[in-house]
Amino acid sequence: MRKAKELWVVKIGSQTIVEQGPLFIRSLCKDIAALKKKYRLHVLVVTSGAIATARQRLGKSWSSLSQKQALSAIGQPLVMDIYNIALQSQGLLAAQVLLTYSDFQQKQRRKLFRQTLRTLLDWDIVPILNENDAVATEEIQFGDNDMLSALIASDLKAKRLILMTNVDGIYDRDPKLKGAKLLGMIPKITAQVIQAQSQNGKSKWGRGGVRSKLTAAQKAAKGGVSTSVVNARLPDVLRKIADGESVGTLIPKETGRA
Repeated sequence: MRKAKELWVVKIGSQTIVEQGPLFIRSLCKDIAALKKKYRLHVLVVTSGAIATARQRLGKSWSSLSQKQALSAIGQPLVMDIYNIALQSQGLLAAQVLLTYSDFQQKQRRKLFRQTLRTLLDWDIVPILNENDAVATEEIQFGDNDMLSALIASDLKAKRLILMTNVDGIYDRDPKLKGAKLLGMIPKITAQVIQAQSQNGKSKWGRGGVRSKLTAAQKAAKGGVSTSVVNARLPDVLRKIADGESVGTLIPKETGRA
């Protein structure tokens, strides 16, 4: 029996999407093509940026949930257009999957979207996931999709979760402060580790932050998935990780997990 391909889940935040734009996504998709061809990996992308893209395009913010939902409805196809073009240039096809928090709460719905994702991966399609803000009935609880990516990675038994951000990884303090040191590895995410990062701020465009990423990495580790927090600006970052280079901050899966 042929060995099943390993799965990597790659999450990109709103700030990266807005600040680096189509050129970044084009580079990312080139990396994804290399992972699939050279390293024989499945890749699933969790992307933020719909609301932020619409805000940037229209010059509007929101003051109500309905306005936020409207911005999401505008931004989703804009972001997907960029992914579609970039993946097609690499001979790949994308599939959009929009999820809400309730999809994880209801057993049957969770089973169905898990089956859909596995079918897409078996067909060698690149699933592009995002929270479905346009129909959400309450504020998002995923933390700029960090927790969504961890839940998906755990559900699908991924080998690696890659959280792309705008800094080189997790630091021992705010990276803007003098003397801040990059942590190459955090052996175990504890409540104390998360609390120590509570002062780190969120980005201009996104809802995440360092604390959100640590919470997601903790969830992934308990699900048997190792997480890397890396700088999206680093050229060929996915290929560097696949080659075993030490990049960003590694949070390994918990000992004894699959």
